[in-house]
Amino acid sequence: MSRADHAGADRDDALDVREGVDDAILSARDLRKYFPVTGGILKRTVGQVKAVDGVSFDVAPGETLGLVGESGCGKSTLGRTVVGLEDATGGSVRFEGEEVTEASSSRMRELRRDVQIIFQDPASSLNPRMSAGRIIGEPMRFLTDWSRERREARVHELIEEVGLGEEHLSRSPHEFSGGQQQRIAIARALAVKPKLVVADEPTSALDVSVQANILNLLDDLQDEYDLTYLFVSHDLSVIKHVCDRVMVMYLGRLAEVAPTERLFESPSHPYTKALLSSVPKASAGTTTDRIVLEGSVPSPENPPSGCRFHTRCQEYIGDVCETTDPAFRDVGDGDDEHVCACHHYD
Repeated sequence: MSRADHAGADRDDALDVREGVDDAILSARDLRKYFPVTGGILKRTVGQVKAVDGVSFDVAPGETLGLVGESGCGKSTLGRTVVGLEDATGGSVRFEGEEVTEASSSRMRELRRDVQIIFQDPASSLNPRMSAGRIIGEPMRFLTDWSRERREARVHELIEEVGLGEEHLSRSPHEFSGGQQQRIAIARALAVKPKLVVADEPTSALDVSVQANILNLLDDLQDEYDLTYLFVSHDLSVIKHVCDRVMVMYLGRLAEVAPTERLFESPSHPYTKALLSSVPKASAGTTTDRIVLEGSVPSPENPPSGCRFHTRCQEYIGDVCETTDPAFRDVGDGDDEHVCACHHYD
């Protein structure tokens, strides 16, 4: 898998992570996605679920940027908002320098060629009334002006590239295994030759024996098509295997961002340390002090003030954690590659 070089960045507030990456293919600034909470007979809005609440990041061309966190932290919502399946409540998303949150419907249709998504559950993401060949060909029919002959040739090319045969093109989704269904979903995502693919937990619904095959397939396809991935997962072992950098997300915000190797070797945020301590170690004689977090994740409808992790943090240091949002600080070797939002990271 390709490994992109990343430029350093300055941050001017607590939410910016990698400002000023000149060649970023995707940039988000203070991105927010709130869902209304209604109540009463008239179903009036009585609150908001702050699924994504002020997230900033950049993705370099050819990079695989991981996004990891507990269930409910907002990582899948972030991925869906980036590709336009959810309308952003606020903030900015730029693709190759172009603002997409305010793009017209016709322009968003054009952008679909460059930005695609692979969903978590292949069974529910594939139309059961369509054959595999038609599923793969649909994006080309709606998003390109290619001739029928070119579309059909592309379908045959893709089915081979994802490890299936032409005999599978006439079959319905229910005739495939979970791993084969995900291969079809990957082929559909690549049909129009996108530049950026958001992979929303693409292996979590698959057996462990199948996961490695799908990950290797994504790796090979990245090299072949020069793809950029935003890889969403809760599985740290998968993140470690496929990603160049990792963003750790907690309750709608980023807690830490670092190159993968550095994050796993020297995590700085208390939440990251707790996550990594839960990963089983296969080596004989290896022991890890498990960090058990007290309590449960607070509601995103009413998140804590200050540092959102302070209600569960074992390194809590006082009022500053409750009242002040921690700014991102460089905790690496002075190259701004490793940043952490914590009042007492050191």
